[in-house]
Amino acid sequence: MLNLREIRTVSLAADPMRLATTWPDDWPLMMIHSGRPHPRWARWSILARPIASWRFHERSIFRGARIVDLPESTSNDPLDLLDRILKATAHTRDPSLSVKLPFTGGWIGYISYDLGRIIEPCAQTTRGNRGARMDRPWPLIEMAYCPDALVYDNTRGVWYEIGSGQLSEQLKANESPVWSGDHPNPEIGTLRSSFDPDTYLDAIGRTIEYIEAGDVFQANITQRFSTPFTGSPRALWQAALACSQAWYGAYLEFDDASDNDARRIISVSPELFLQVNPEDRSVISRPIKGTRPQSIDPEVLRNSAKDKAELNMIIDLMRNDLGRVCEYGTVLVPKARAIESHPTVHHGVGEVTGTLRHNVTSGELLRATFPGGSVTGAPKIRAMQIIDELEPVRRGPYCGAIGWFSDSGHVSLNIAIRTLLLSGRHDSTTNCFRGTLDYGAGGGIVADSDPLSEYRESLDKAAVLRLTLEELRRPALETRPSS
Repeated sequence: MLNLREIRTVSLAADPMRLATTWPDDWPLMMIHSGRPHPRWARWSILARPIASWRFHERSIFRGARIVDLPESTSNDPLDLLDRILKATAHTRDPSLSVKLPFTGGWIGYISYDLGRIIEPCAQTTRGNRGARMDRPWPLIEMAYCPDALVYDNTRGVWYEIGSGQLSEQLKANESPVWSGDHPNPEIGTLRSSFDPDTYLDAIGRTIEYIEAGDVFQANITQRFSTPFTGSPRALWQAALACSQAWYGAYLEFDDASDNDARRIISVSPELFLQVNPEDRSVISRPIKGTRPQSIDPEVLRNSAKDKAELNMIIDLMRNDLGRVCEYGTVLVPKARAIESHPTVHHGVGEVTGTLRHNVTSGELLRATFPGGSVTGAPKIRAMQIIDELEPVRRGPYCGAIGWFSDSGHVSLNIAIRTLLLSGRHDSTTNCFRGTLDYGAGGGIVADSDPLSEYRESLDKAAVLRLTLEELRRPALETRPSS
């Protein structure tokens, strides 16, 4: 353990999103935030300025301050490396605080869905070389180290500062918003799908054939919408959060100065993948299955036998996954199914809990559970093979996980759905990002799925993107095939 990290309350008048508008352009921003606070599931917001980053693709790369020294003989297993890095930065929490903050400095970032190929090498297609192609430069894991952070308690309306104390003082000096004026408005072209509608319907039909053959009970098939993007990702984040008010929102900025590659993630996910409290070793997962647009009576979803069966399958899968790393007899289902309403959709949500065995690491927990069952299917490995066969492109961070690993041992990760991915170049002189915007949407296919209804559901889930584009006065969603 490192020395105790200083934590204090600070006086900041702004709410998290207003404070974020004063964030200097030359500070990378790592932000975890809910547009609709909840006392249990969305209580905390985090704004942090990283001093270093770590990413893993084919090898491990550090940038910025060298806060971790790994020997040359270190394993090339990304989850083993993650555990070593988390151990190197671990510290204790300030016991004098009346409120125990879950985040006391640590690592904020994402885990790509494609890490599943490393965890389960056999989870790739078994049909020759027809697997999904990798056409975007997303690492398998990318994390930013943030020893200094501002944490907002949405329930009590109190700001806490972790670390040196410099963040709040510098932000207080920036009383006027930085994001407006100097940041170019986003310009977004026509959205095109990785599938044309007929091919997507064919993929759903093929999935149903696999189900009827006994290969799987359920598989999650998605499509990716893409468009050229020019402008301010921070403005896009504001618009997306205003439209969705998601519980597990995130905005992440990553840059590679040496090759001018830039990546931005805007997540407005409603789904919690994993939440870990090291004090009692509790772990919680809240998988989502079943979606209806907000305009539909939520009772329609509640009474759907198909959607109930979908969620039951994933609850069973998550019980099995958590059972690999939890104490015997502690894996429970406190809530098998509840209907939760969000600004654009209604969802069916379950809850699975457990008590981790002593000394189970974050890497071991991920190895047992990742990717989340709600975005793969059941059985998981065969479902992932079918996904790899039928989806034309790899998912990247979409359907992976976004969140944080606190140096105190707490963990919170969403399922990276409702997530906009920006890859390209950032011009620091003009504050302009130029590149590609990707947004994925799909759903779980079961034996009695209707392909046309599933296709429409994938468009329902893209409502957040449509509303965001309308917010920015850009063209509505189109689903023409990629050129």
